[in-house]
Amino acid sequence: MSGIRISVARTAGSVPREAGTQMMVWPDCTEGTIGGGALEWQAMQDARAMMTDGRDRMERTVPLGPDLGQCCGGSVTLLWERAEALVAPEAAPLWIWGAGHVGRAIAGVMAPLPQWSVTVVETSPDRMPELPDGVTPLIAADPARMVPHAPRDADHLILTYSHAIDLALCHALLSHGFASAGLIGSATKWARFRSRLAAMGHSIDQISRIACPIGDPALGKHPQAIAVSVAAALLGGGLRAKREATG
Repeated sequence: MSGIRISVARTAGSVPREAGTQMMVWPDCTEGTIGGGALEWQAMQDARAMMTDGRDRMERTVPLGPDLGQCCGGSVTLLWERAEALVAPEAAPLWIWGAGHVGRAIAGVMAPLPQWSVTVVETSPDRMPELPDGVTPLIAADPARMVPHAPRDADHLILTYSHAIDLALCHALLSHGFASAGLIGSATKWARFRSRLAAMGHSIDQISRIACPIGDPALGKHPQAIAVSVAAALLGGGLRAKREATG
């Protein structure tokens, strides 16, 4: 059933959501959000008025000031157009190696974000839990052999139950290429891995592209706390910034 898709076409100053944000409005339901409280409420009313009077397209710049009961101070240009669904954004691939407590928690945090396409890899079906909608499960008895199938621009998080598997994945990813990679573990674990990876022929600069430990220690070691801090690093480009800083 067709409805009205509302898109944030352009922004200026302080605004609730960035350009490209979308929501769908139908007579009796909505999907997504453009944020802003009063802004969104008025945009929804305008969309339903379009359905009533048969208009297919409208564009308007809305100041976020006192007239709207908001004090953001910026403005947004909204586009209303008749459509069947939201336009799926181009999603960045994120591969999570290991579906334990931390892997599940990270998948749960990242899955709702439309800019990410999440794959979770485990070694056997009995280790693979029920995953959030939109997350792709992948079973591989030898996970390192799956690395060549990952996009070279993927972000990777290595969180398996086995140090041997973790090391094999680090070796395979350094040989394959990646956008960013993070490894769960202590400073002691990482010191041992650095030595072993160097013995496998990887340079110090290459090895330093892998972030270890992952997460913000100040937030604690609870799986959900690790997931929140890792998600923040991914969203803020922190892991990729490490890649760029080291070449």
